[in-house]
Amino acid sequence: MELSAKIESLLFIAGKPLAFKRIAMLTSVRSVDEIKKTVQLMSEQYYHQKRGIQIILTEEKAQIVTSSELNELAEKFVKDEMTGELTRPSIETLTIIAYRGPITKLELERIRGINCSLILRNLQIRGLIEEKKDAKQRQSYFNITIEFLKHLGINSVNDLPDYEKLHKNEDIDKFLAGEA
Repeated sequence: MELSAKIESLLFIAGKPLAFKRIAMLTSVRSVDEIKKTVQLMSEQYYHQKRGIQIILTEEKAQIVTSSELNELAEKFVKDEMTGELTRPSIETLTIIAYRGPITKLELERIRGINCSLILRNLQIRGLIEEKKDAKQRQSYFNITIEFLKHLGINSVNDLPDYEKLHKNEDIDKFLAGEA
């Protein structure tokens, strides 16, 4: 598969700026300069083809974004997504985060059995969850926000039904540890 296709896929999945060094590592390309040149070329191609998405870059990072000419359309979509009903997968994900948080993306995906990247991004956009990075463990953890508590009309996650029982459930802990 072409390097540009790999980069495009990584930038799309990331949903945030991705460092050229990280792209090089993930694609097994030793030269960060080769990554930079490829991304620059891709950015120029997207721009000249007047695509719906563009690649923006700084000296060290790149990100796929909506074309500036389509900002109004994108804003309308995001507004609809933020005010519309939550999907069943979003509710399931949010419930797991509320009861088990803080929780890593990997743990969440083990419980749900599917990739949760887009759902997590949607819930973050709505302000219902937040991501905190733990530099020591090199992991991100997801937890609910005050906005989520306000939305439910409760003061604390402890007010959720059966919170204590589900928050520290031994069977779930064993499953996440790979013991089940």
